[in-house]
Amino acid sequence: MPKNGLVAVLSATPDKKGKSGSSWLGSPAVRLRRSATDAATSRTFDPPTRLRVARALIETCRLIPMIITFGWAAMLSGLVLLVAGAGAGAVAGGIAAAAKWIVVGRIGVVEHPLWGSFVWRNEVSDAFVETVAAPWFARAATGTAVLNLWLRAMCATIGRGVWCETYWLPEADLVTLGDGATVSRGCVVQTHLFHDRIMSMDTVTLGAGATLGPHSVALPASAIGPGATVGPASLVMRGDRVPDSTRWQGNPIAPQPEHGR
Repeated sequence: MPKNGLVAVLSATPDKKGKSGSSWLGSPAVRLRRSATDAATSRTFDPPTRLRVARALIETCRLIPMIITFGWAAMLSGLVLLVAGAGAGAVAGGIAAAAKWIVVGRIGVVEHPLWGSFVWRNEVSDAFVETVAAPWFARAATGTAVLNLWLRAMCATIGRGVWCETYWLPEADLVTLGDGATVSRGCVVQTHLFHDRIMSMDTVTLGAGATLGPHSVALPASAIGPGATVGPASLVMRGDRVPDSTRWQGNPIAPQPEHGR
């Protein structure tokens, strides 16, 4: 990679080393325009000691969900009753939802520097999802109405009849899945990106009956229109607007011909 370079999600590195500060997208990679940020270096690349200490203290809190899940496993190791597992899953999902509201609260369309407490607290909240909710509840609940209820508790807007096979909605507050929308297995509804150590968050919307194919990624500020389909292993770029009732696929996405044409 070039010095101070950027290679986008689901992208290959360039065949030849690019110029310093250049950005690349796709597979094979093509040059990507990139706007510079004006954030203070003390909150991005060169934090003072007090911020390093504060981050260390907050990062230590990520041990809490690990302690919870391992303690739970030890407590239930001798139990094989289905009701015990179901009860543990319900409690695990509740703990993760409660941690989200206590640690970060409601999340909006904003930007935060890497060396700021929101980013660290958001990582603590995510640790509760990955370490407590995922193994005890979310992985088993994918594609069910129960997962939809939990995502609503995490503040996602979920319509009627939504089929969601993933819990990877990093900032659920910013996700809207319309009635009958489908988010397939292995997808990431990515509501934040880091550029120059600035965490930028924005909404992702799937309209009624829209489909995000398996192992695809939708980036912030993107929208898939009602009835539209994004095929598997695809990347919906930041700010993309997929027109209603159309088919797209690729990295980045491109229109696909209708069957039989």
